[in-house]
Amino acid sequence: MTPEDFVAESMEIWPENEAAIALFSSLSTQWRIGMSGPTGLDYNVLFARMERMKLGDEAHELLFQDIRVIESEALSILNERSD
Repeated sequence: MTPEDFVAESMEIWPENEAAIALFSSLSTQWRIGMSGPTGLDYNVLFARMERMKLGDEAHELLFQDIRVIESEALSILNERSD
């Protein structure tokens, strides 16, 4: 992948996804990297950021699940192998 592959297009973000997108974006430098490339976000940093948000238990769990969905899709793209 090249930097040009990550050029953001203008898109609508639904209000219910804004917190997850903002949090995920703030973690853009917090990837764990293995021998084969990115393996996932550094959850220590993720949980520290979420703690500062002072969320209730249910909101915390829902936001964490949203982040995991975004992370999974990002990993699929980041770890694509060109043939």
